[in-house]
Amino acid sequence: MRNIDLAIIGGGPAGLAAAISAYDNGIKNIVIFEREDKLGGILNQCIHNGFGLTRFKESLTGPEYANRFIDGVLERIIEVLKETTVLEITKDKLITAINSEDGVFQVEAKAIILAMGCRERSKGALNIAGTRPAGIFSAGTAQKYVNIKGYMPGKKVVILGSGDIGLIMARRMTLEGAEVKAVFELMPYSSGLKRNIAQCLDDFNIPLYLSHTITKIEGKERVTGIVVSEVDENKKPIKGTEKHFDCDTVLFSVGLIPENELSKTASVELSPRSKGAIVDETRETNVSGIFACGNVLQVHDLVDFVSEEAEIAGKSASNYILNGKENSETVSVKEGKNVLYVLPQKLNVNADNTKIFFRVTNTLKDVTIKAESGGEVIFSRKKKVAVPGEMETVLLSKEKISALKGEVVISAEVE
Repeated sequence: MRNIDLAIIGGGPAGLAAAISAYDNGIKNIVIFEREDKLGGILNQCIHNGFGLTRFKESLTGPEYANRFIDGVLERIIEVLKETTVLEITKDKLITAINSEDGVFQVEAKAIILAMGCRERSKGALNIAGTRPAGIFSAGTAQKYVNIKGYMPGKKVVILGSGDIGLIMARRMTLEGAEVKAVFELMPYSSGLKRNIAQCLDDFNIPLYLSHTITKIEGKERVTGIVVSEVDENKKPIKGTEKHFDCDTVLFSVGLIPENELSKTASVELSPRSKGAIVDETRETNVSGIFACGNVLQVHDLVDFVSEEAEIAGKSASNYILNGKENSETVSVKEGKNVLYVLPQKLNVNADNTKIFFRVTNTLKDVTIKAESGGEVIFSRKKKVAVPGEMETVLLSKEKISALKGEVVISAEVE
């Protein structure tokens, strides 16, 4: 048994930023657990630029952005256990892990930061007729094949789902010489960033079919084509709208799921809306001393926001270790009209200025973003357009939080 101050599960952008933040706030006995053979997480295969515009005011590739934080971890001599898989975390902060050098071992920590990231939803989660031919990949897997391993998944490609990874892979496959026939989206709006639609589809004349889904995959040994149908307001295919596309490859970009298996073993309460942990503004979960940040908490659209959130978790974990838990009254933060989820879901009444993140349920024009408490509007901001693919924020001042009259409700109302 080994005792440490802080354990960070995951060496991606969230874990790295959290480790640096905790170290700079006084905690030196830190261990990062990373199951891969290198730090950086998903950023290692994101060789396109566009990262760091908010944080560093310059356009970086994924590896360049990750290296800014990897260098920070190395400079501070923070311990990293690579190729180490965490098997279980208990609510008492006992970690069971395994690697090839130590076998199965246990570590007891004073605090834990969950930063495991998220995974892609697979084709198995969808109800699509057809056999199981070669040529079906998740967009992230295809990205790894092309950018890391140097393999092309196929030559004639269609993509289901307009998430950011799917949009970026439409461009990437085109640049590598493949013909991307189209991108299909079940919803009446894209779930990706507007800039990615412009730069990855419009710039390459790749069509985007909204309110469409794949209803059949053809081919026995290898994909030979697909059938696509329009869907109605209940997301059901409309008979008579079928279109056929010849292709040899289908990429799925149909959503990301927070990696919460370890959160569950630690008895962390999860939100059915955000799919991540329920936390307060310090990013502490319902389990004392266990914090969460990054895509395991909520799926972010920008890695800059992941780093910002991770720094909150790192600072909060260090305060917990040095000063213990500060008990104070909390109020709930709830979803109002046209809001899919909010985060954090709880606020301590003595909290400092706090940014509340949320996503809208559908594309809204001429919208008023509001925060209300006790029937009183405590925040209001107008916006021309709000879309589900881009995270929105509400900033509440320390003075507003201390004067709250019950739960806070975040809404997005169309005029």
